[in-house]
Amino acid sequence: MHLLLVVGAWLAVALFVAAGAASVVTGWVPWPARRRVVRPRLWGYGTLLTSLGLSLLLLLGPLEDAGAGIVAFGGYCVLFLAGFVVQALAQRPGRDTTKTAS
Repeated sequence: MHLLLVVGAWLAVALFVAAGAASVVTGWVPWPARRRVVRPRLWGYGTLLTSLGLSLLLLLGPLEDAGAGIVAFGGYCVLFLAGFVVQALAQRPGRDTTKTAS
């Protein structure tokens, strides 16, 4: 059962990385988020940041000892949540720099 959960988590991370990289390079966003995302490249960077936090948790989380494990887990969670914040910012329109105040 443990192996099944680990493989499933790594497949999810691989899908996040593929979607994030495709969004950064080409501007393509997967269909569930396509309608809400206004800035696809920023959404891709957020997805890559989220997948980085999750992959570090999967890779290094079990290797930490009890004292440093809490600090490391907090760091992984900060990366994971920062990715979600960047993805949320990608759903808001950016400033329009073409208008002038004259």
